[in-house]
Amino acid sequence: MNRINPNKLLLSKWTAVEPRQKERHFIVTKLIHAENEEIIACELEAVINNNFYEMDWKELKDSSCWLMGWH
Repeated sequence: MNRINPNKLLLSKWTAVEPRQKERHFIVTKLIHAENEEIIACELEAVINNNFYEMDWKELKDSSCWLMGWH
């Protein structure tokens, strides 16, 4: 399990364990907040083709799917 500080999530780098469509490396480009300022989601940008994906930021904690940094 990856340990993540949500305050340092923006612009962090991630590697997908199982790449899809050759998309392996990602950067968190945007944080999505609830009305109470709690982070509820993030936007990942694929480095290879600049595609954007929105996902629950807590999914990044799963080390069987995501690795911190670029590997």
